[in-house]
Amino acid sequence: ALSALFLSGCQQSNGDGTFQKVFVNPFISSLDGLAGILGDNYGFAIIIVTIIIRLIIMPFMLKQQKRQQEMKEKMVQVKPELDEIQRKLKEATDPEEKQKIQRDMLKLYQKHDINPLNIGCLPLIIQMPFLMGLYYAITSSEEIATHSFLWFSLGQPDLFVTAIAGLLYFVQFKVSQSAMPIEQQKQTRFIGLLSPIMIVIFSINAPAALPLYWSVGGLCLILQVLLGQRLYPPQIMQPETKG
Repeated sequence: ALSALFLSGCQQSNGDGTFQKVFVNPFISSLDGLAGILGDNYGFAIIIVTIIIRLIIMPFMLKQQKRQQEMKEKMVQVKPELDEIQRKLKEATDPEEKQKIQRDMLKLYQKHDINPLNIGCLPLIIQMPFLMGLYYAITSSEEIATHSFLWFSLGQPDLFVTAIAGLLYFVQFKVSQSAMPIEQQKQTRFIGLLSPIMIVIFSINAPAALPLYWSVGGLCLILQVLLGQRLYPPQIMQPETKG
């Protein structure tokens, strides 16, 4: 979802740049070649290439999902101790006392191998060049713009396809939230809703090939999250109590 927002704000890539040659041009060639095999059907070509890219990066995303689940379970275990430390930190007025309490919090994290800052950026970094390359290949292709798919022209805006893209990313957000604690659901609500809203805004006047690409990506993300929840189901963890 975040990658979709990032792509929405990007400017058109330089046709002579290294990124264009390494990532964009191969996707253009792949879409053209696949469309030719499929009877000049660029809509199916976009769907197939998007699915292939999502399957390639899925293992990295599932690994990130597993790490996030493990982190949640650890946080449940240390919650009583962490709440107590945070209460002391809030009530402390002496700077030295605050530093000591912060060191106690750090020791608690180290004891349970918890890194609150480790949000798993590697999968995002890995997928971005591929998703950006495919994004630019779709939006810059003159061939795609002159073809139709199902009921719509790939080169003209289509409100129904745009609505589907926004709806799928909203469903993906709700599916992702389903495994979160209530408190965390409230914290992520704004960011989660921002993604489908921005996709709709940027797709309203864009060629329908773009929301088609996002619709397929959103559906793949939903299936990926469901698969991750099946592979790494939440464990019922009991908070640790001091003996």
